Amino acid sequence: MSKNPAPQPPPSFEQRLEDLEALVHRLEEPDVPLDQALELFEKGMKLSDDCRRRLAEAEAKVEVLLQRGGAVEPVPFDPEEDE
Repeated sequence: MSKNPAPQPPPSFEQRLEDLEALVHRLEEPDVPLDQALELFEKGMKLSDDCRRRLAEAEAKVEVLLQRGGAVEPVPFDPEEDE
């Protein structure tokens, strides 16, 4: 009787970003064969899309959480505003 392992949670945004950065560093190496570079590029595009989607979801949640006068008013997030 084999036990089904619990499904692994998806990687965090930070882990995906680290994976993307590592992939970019690998692509920057001069000895990467073309076929491998294309595979790495495709994987990088998927990681980038996933990161972009997660950021958009987080931004939407922030907009919903910002309330003024009891009514929800979307307020765009500007990371440079606090600097």
